[in-house]
Amino acid sequence: FDSLPPAHYKETMGTILVWIQQSETKLSMPQVAVAEYEIMEQRLRELKALQSSLQEQQKGLNYLSTTVEDMSRKAPAEVSQRYRSEIEVILGRWKKLSAQLVEHCQKLEELMTKLQRFQNDTKTLKKWMAEVDVFLKEEWPALGDSEALEKQLEQC
Repeated sequence: FDSLPPAHYKETMGTILVWIQQSETKLSMPQVAVAEYEIMEQRLRELKALQSSLQEQQKGLNYLSTTVEDMSRKAPAEVSQRYRSEIEVILGRWKKLSAQLVEHCQKLEELMTKLQRFQNDTKTLKKWMAEVDVFLKEEWPALGDSEALEKQLEQC
């Protein structure tokens, strides 16, 4: 009877498995190319919230690991192996999920930086084009006015 997991173990296992499944589903959603900074910010907030949730769930995962270790000392080999295999699968999924989450956050932050830079460059280019447009629409100096022609040449 000592080799059986406590009721809290099964509850925690269920909670962790549901959380992992939901998180894997959220991360597996196809990423769409987004050119709106606000949407990217929202997605980053969601990923950061998922990271916080991951840290909150860590306590339950630690409990499962230590409980399996305790049961392994008391349980027969085949029972012990079954629980060890179960926790190893969960730990593998956990590590993969954690790595994907970090990767998604880093990639999104990089893309947001690039988009911000692109938007700033576009703004600068549009301003320059407006100034050039004004310059091109200015009246040209008279042909004999060499000083004005030199000034305009410099501007060009």
